[in-house]
Amino acid sequence: MVRIENANGVITITSEVFTDLAGDAATSCFGVKGMVGSKDGGKFQLLRRDSMSKGCFAHFAEDGSSVSLELHIAVDQGVNISALAHSIMGEVSYKVGLATGVPVETVDVYVDTMLIG
Repeated sequence: MVRIENANGVITITSEVFTDLAGDAATSCFGVKGMVGSKDGGKFQLLRRDSMSKGCFAHFAEDGSSVSLELHIAVDQGVNISALAHSIMGEVSYKVGLATGVPVETVDVYVDTMLIG
């Protein structure tokens, strides 16, 4: 959770806000099939749009001044994974920072599965 205090009051932003924004930004990138979650540490499952934040994790700096994001995704077969990951990192960092005003320290992208078709 991030707390931003100023002369007008206090704003508290929960981790769910960050993960929802990050999941939305990542899935808007060409080649991303969706966010991926693990079912009880077992098989991976493609998450529906309303629960895609389960494939994202937000980690906050000790002083609450920045956030680092971890995304687990499924991609289309045949995409350039390196180029796609760099695109996701830029898009997520930009959109989350713009929407919250909180600097994004890192965006780690994990390609958990590749889907055919």
